[in-house]
Amino acid sequence: MRHSELTVIGDAELVEELSILTTQTARMRARMADIMAELERRRCSRRAQPGPVR
Repeated sequence: MRHSELTVIGDAELVEELSILTTQTARMRARMADIMAELERRRCSRRAQPGPVR
């Protein structure tokens, strides 16, 4: 959204848009944390598995 578009929107609409973006950001951060935790769990479980027998 450009500055010129923001000037025609009322305060309530701007606050609502900010609230929506804040909620989306929080959800994305939580999802990123979940993904990072899953990757760490997988990495640790691979390390715990015994290697191939030679």
